[in-house]
Amino acid sequence: MSTNNPQNQPTQKMKVIQAVDYRETYTNSVQVRSSVLDFQVVFGVASPDGPEAVQITNQSGVFLSPQQAKVLFNVLGQHLAQYEQAFGVIKLEPQGSNLPPNLPQGPVN
Repeated sequence: MSTNNPQNQPTQKMKVIQAVDYRETYTNSVQVRSSVLDFQVVFGVASPDGPEAVQITNQSGVFLSPQQAKVLFNVLGQHLAQYEQAFGVIKLEPQGSNLPPNLPQGPVN
């Protein structure tokens, strides 16, 4: 075992490959649902649907174990901290003309 490994676990070689049906997509809407057994993260696109409405088109749902959800939480937190250190604080209120108008305001879930 390596003493440089913070979890004191043996280092394993990892090979990452793309599945045949792998795809990348843009999302500006994320919904999270949880149960005792898992978390579901649903990605979609929010767009204006008239002067007072927003339409959200869900594109993909991913189920995670609670352990993987916590790993994702930690990894995203680390990457966001590095991003903000390099580029400045990310503000959560919509700003700019390229965002859909009338997005729901309130807590970010």
